[in-house]
Amino acid sequence: ALWCLMMSVTPTRGCLLDLPWEDILVPHILCHLPLQQLLSLQRVSKSFQSLIQLYLANMRCFDSSQIGPAIPRAAFVNLLKDNEVLQQLALQNCSDWLTDRELLPVIGQNHHLHQIQLKGCAQLSRHALVAISLSCPNLRQLSLAHCEWVDSLSLRSLADHCKALEAVDLTACRQLKDEAICYLVQKCGRLKSLSLAVNANVGDVAVEETAKCCPELEHLDLTGCLRVKNDSIRVLAEYCPKLRSLKVKHCHNVAESSLSVLRSRGVELDVEPPLQRALVLLQDVVGFAPFINLQI
Repeated sequence: ALWCLMMSVTPTRGCLLDLPWEDILVPHILCHLPLQQLLSLQRVSKSFQSLIQLYLANMRCFDSSQIGPAIPRAAFVNLLKDNEVLQQLALQNCSDWLTDRELLPVIGQNHHLHQIQLKGCAQLSRHALVAISLSCPNLRQLSLAHCEWVDSLSLRSLADHCKALEAVDLTACRQLKDEAICYLVQKCGRLKSLSLAVNANVGDVAVEETAKCCPELEHLDLTGCLRVKNDSIRVLAEYCPKLRSLKVKHCHNVAESSLSVLRSRGVELDVEPPLQRALVLLQDVVGFAPFINLQI
């Protein structure tokens, strides 16, 4: 596709650039090319450079994985410096180069963002989350997994200003405790998906408040939340009729007595029923056990 575009500038073929840029090239042709190829097109000619800059200024979705995790800081800033219409921003695992200095200007000039992915961006600070909360009132999906800089104050700011949130990933945000989670769910009752995984500070209080405040909840990840017990799982079953999946692996205080109600409703669980689990463990121990009927 890139070769065809480059060949189109030759005199014998007619010029691709003669097509309307904003009406045809940007929305109907360039949007189908990988971002890395589009950046290469800038080297064809000054006209192509202007075309790609127009495309970048009108881009609705930016995903760093299309270029690679090691984007030079200056290149990232230049790519998005004129864009004020972003709706989706994915910068996962950019911890080697992404800091507040690069991110905050992008957030500050894009007020239409409804999806932001910052998983593993370890060099950011709480100021990034405050900026998101103040600039993105229509935010619906936010991933902050493995961002240990997220604290209760910045999460409060998010809850106060982004009440349309439907999916939040707080996996391994270890500064957060029950109080911060309770504040979030009280303000953001539209949540359908929430991950509190790998956080030993999260317990029954947060889970019960989530259940009572978020009746639309469909997915909840509590993997490794060691303080979660049976009582909160029972409350979850009572208040969340739309729940479709629950992850409680490594929650050693959660037993089948509380999970059975959810299991009977068809909720997808990441732990097997006790009998099936015992048979699988036994098979692992003996290597192969033909005398066991695993369909019991």
